[in-house]
Amino acid sequence: MTHTAESAPAVDHPSFGPMAPDRIIIFDTTLRDGEQSPGFSMNLEEKLRMAEALAELGADVLEAGFPIASPGDFESVHAIAEAIRGPVICGLSRAAPGDILRAAEAIRPAARGRIHTFISTSPLHMKYKLRMEPGAVLEAVTASVSLARNHTADVEWSAEDGSRSEHDFLCRCVEAAIAAGATTINIPDTVGYALPAELAALFTMLRTRVPGAEKVIFSTHNHNDLGLAVANTMAAIAAGVRQVECTINGIGERAGNAALEEIVMAVRTRHDAVPYENRVATQNILRTSRLLSTITGFDVQPNKAIVGRNAFAHESGIHQDGFLKNAATYEIMTPESVGWSRSNLVMGKHSGRAAFRDKLRALGYDDVGENRLNDAFRRFKDLADRKKVVYDEDIIALVDDEVLRDHERIRFVSLEVWAGSKAKPRAVIEVEVDGARHAAEAHGDGPVDATFNAIHQVFAHEASLRLFSVGAITEGTDAQARVTVRLEENGKMVDGQGADTDTIVAAARAYIHALNKLLVKRARTEPAALSA
Repeated sequence: MTHTAESAPAVDHPSFGPMAPDRIIIFDTTLRDGEQSPGFSMNLEEKLRMAEALAELGADVLEAGFPIASPGDFESVHAIAEAIRGPVICGLSRAAPGDILRAAEAIRPAARGRIHTFISTSPLHMKYKLRMEPGAVLEAVTASVSLARNHTADVEWSAEDGSRSEHDFLCRCVEAAIAAGATTINIPDTVGYALPAELAALFTMLRTRVPGAEKVIFSTHNHNDLGLAVANTMAAIAAGVRQVECTINGIGERAGNAALEEIVMAVRTRHDAVPYENRVATQNILRTSRLLSTITGFDVQPNKAIVGRNAFAHESGIHQDGFLKNAATYEIMTPESVGWSRSNLVMGKHSGRAAFRDKLRALGYDDVGENRLNDAFRRFKDLADRKKVVYDEDIIALVDDEVLRDHERIRFVSLEVWAGSKAKPRAVIEVEVDGARHAAEAHGDGPVDATFNAIHQVFAHEASLRLFSVGAITEGTDAQARVTVRLEENGKMVDGQGADTDTIVAAARAYIHALNKLLVKRARTEPAALSA
């Protein structure tokens, strides 16, 4: 299918005004669908930080959560609607009055708010999930969109499992949603089943057959179960879709969603073949990706497109030779265009505060306050005394580690460990709890076990250790270790992360970080599992 801007009509949208045919709306669902990834849930403060970063990135719509799922989810959507200006703030709801009214209340403070309501339309989902007849589903479409439209002019309707729905029935549902006042129609590939050609044909069919289709924005939401989410998104754009639903790093249910950074850079890099525009400030992509990794404790794989640490790395001699002669031989975009730094400034123990501050600015940390700068610089000097070279990744880990611990009740102070083949491992931990300093000593089956036992003595809890993962941030025997710890208590799962050249210290930091997140979760009910 030929990509032409004229393939989609101009639409007058309640949130965006007259829409040019070549405008692509970036609908980010990192805070909703992305957070449904196992172990990826965020507390209120973390969601607000991500929402701020996404607004700075240039996302047009932020799906902030599912307000009916829990008091915590409602609070998050409401707080984001109050604090964030720029993007449309969206709340998800099922096709039920209670859901829609709760979503309307949550988004009320937003300068521009949207209710996103959905219901399944495939025979499989209607029969086994909804246990509803097609006629009842069609009635629910009209009722839910009509109710949502009473509370906001911007209403999105989604056909869950739309890619596996019967075409005639799907057309009837879309027609009903448009007639009831929906301004955006989303056809998700909920289970990642569709092929690009099939999805393009589906949108072409809907835009051709459904009365009133020229008055709304069509949207695509693709899951990555077959690794085709981004390809399906690009195919949908070619078929006239003008809103793409995506997440940072491609996180989401099961194998995830279409990755925002891959879609945006595909459009930018291949503008000759994909002549569309969006508002994303691509130089902020890497910083936003790393913020999400820091908050969730999950790094992207090294070979991940755009944001993986090998995305702009060249090891092969042939590649290196070509790159040195002309970077375009092996790079189709510049690393600076997505936020990577080409700075060759070497940071070490002789570097001063001015150089350190300059390095932070080069890495995108323009807003580091004086107190945080002092803390990060102190840790940097400690690290530099133990390493020959401090890499950019080391500094990023230091700063992010400080940011995450700004408001935590439990703070790491010091750790001493004795271990070896002839003695039972022993650890002495010192921490601050609510400002008061405490120390404890414990033995264990190994130095990590002894350390965790000592922490448990200082701060008793019933959480179980579910994951302990160690990875090197940089190369070499003096590399910083990044440790991820997963704790579970009463069905609540949290991940903590810590970084240090001493793996045991990194483990202690990660364990304490997880405990702090658990304290937040104790007062918060987990959102119900959803998909759309």
